[in-house]
Amino acid sequence: MSFSSKLKEELSRQISPARHCQIAEMAAIISLCGKIIISEDDRYTIKIHTENVAVARKYFTLLKKTFNISTDVSIRRNAYLNKNRTYTVTIREHEDALRVLHATKLLDENGEVGENLNVVRNVVIQQSCCRRAFIRGAFLSSGSLSDPEKFYHFEIVCATEEKAEQLKSIIATFDLEAKIVKRKRYFIVYIKEGSQIVDILNVMEAPVTLMELENIRILKDMRNSVNRQVNCETANINKTVSAAVKQIEDIEYIRDTIGLDNLPENLSEIARERIERPEATLKELGEALDPPVGKSGVNHRLRKLCDLAGRLRTAGMGSRME
Repeated sequence: MSFSSKLKEELSRQISPARHCQIAEMAAIISLCGKIIISEDDRYTIKIHTENVAVARKYFTLLKKTFNISTDVSIRRNAYLNKNRTYTVTIREHEDALRVLHATKLLDENGEVGENLNVVRNVVIQQSCCRRAFIRGAFLSSGSLSDPEKFYHFEIVCATEEKAEQLKSIIATFDLEAKIVKRKRYFIVYIKEGSQIVDILNVMEAPVTLMELENIRILKDMRNSVNRQVNCETANINKTVSAAVKQIEDIEYIRDTIGLDNLPENLSEIARERIERPEATLKELGEALDPPVGKSGVNHRLRKLCDLAGRLRTAGMGSRME
């Protein structure tokens, strides 16, 4: 089961105790994956189509608890993809459909169903708990959450820009910054920041998935921190090794040209220590001298040797050119 499916399974079992919250969640589900059928004699039928059994179960449960309405549930299997099933929950009775549409405020000012099934009067989402339920229903209807082991991405697909803007504004009431992008003919409300995804899981009241995501985030942060530290240490080691190799090359060049005995005593001493101990750090080289010298002093002497080798090479090239 994918991470997104596990989240929807958890949310499908989260039933708000308050009737107004149940209505708000139902409003989101009908708005985002519902369809209103009006017959020739102006009788209404509500249908919810979903490929997720958790959404169908949640809608069926909400209708039963909130309105005590009996619904028809049908399952259709895709003839080409045996794994795919479409679940349809249908309210066939005209009076029952009207009760639901009135309660969820999915009727316009004239008492008619709006074309886009928007929540036209926001009384249904005035309270914070109702907005939580609405976001939960929206995610159940058309949302997805990526595998956090790979990357962080939370999104809800809306059929119209108006619905997307409304959902974005509802999410913003919880101090969360969602963004909207158009993908083909749909409008996607999305969040990519890991900490904000944790917050919206808390808003939707999904504690199990939230804790699982937090654990993954902690492990990822620890791995990234360790990798950065290892990379930094590796870079420092490579830098130290490269410097030591260059120092030895310079000292050997000085030895082969003018000889180490012709150097000042302090430079001759550090030159011999470096050749004898190529793997030693500056601190270890300084401690081996008599008297001991600090890292800065050792570095200063090695730089002098490097400069001397450079001058000797330049002089050698000049004499060859002559």
